[in-house]
Amino acid sequence: MNTALLLIDVQESFRQRPYYRADDTMSFLARCNALIESCTTRGVPIVRILHVDAPATADNPFALESGHVRPLEGLANFDAAATFHKARHSALVGTGLSVWLREKGIRRLMVAGIRTEQCCETTTRHASDEGFEVDFVAEATLTFDMKHLDGSPLRAADIMARTCAVLKDRFATICSVEQALARAS
Repeated sequence: MNTALLLIDVQESFRQRPYYRADDTMSFLARCNALIESCTTRGVPIVRILHVDAPATADNPFALESGHVRPLEGLANFDAAATFHKARHSALVGTGLSVWLREKGIRRLMVAGIRTEQCCETTTRHASDEGFEVDFVAEATLTFDMKHLDGSPLRAADIMARTCAVLKDRFATICSVEQALARAS
């Protein structure tokens, strides 16, 4: 089965957000880089997806004009098989990604990137609904603390656990980097 890695929104834009925490990034980058290195070695195509959003002004970190819509510092360099810009949570909406994947005969996706519960989860659900087999590489996703409706803290670890629980066996197989790579073989 042909497999591709979708590397979603691993971009400098997030460093500009007030919720960004650098201490969580090192482990995330290490797992992403291990995935990238192994995919490159095995010839698994890596698709770079970057979030671009309005307004198109230099002060919006998700606008091309800001200069922040570029790979996150510390991410391994790689030759992307394709690059797509998205303006929605799902990388499959309005980008042509689904067509590209089908033209390449890709049926299994490994999903990694930022944010676990937003663009990574949404893309995973959408891809599953479109018939792709999805390996959600949770340790190669990153999210940030949030707040419950009552203002109490909602920790990133709890968001990650919830995301994995709702995706598991319904929309995706939850995998470590090594498990996803073994399944891609």
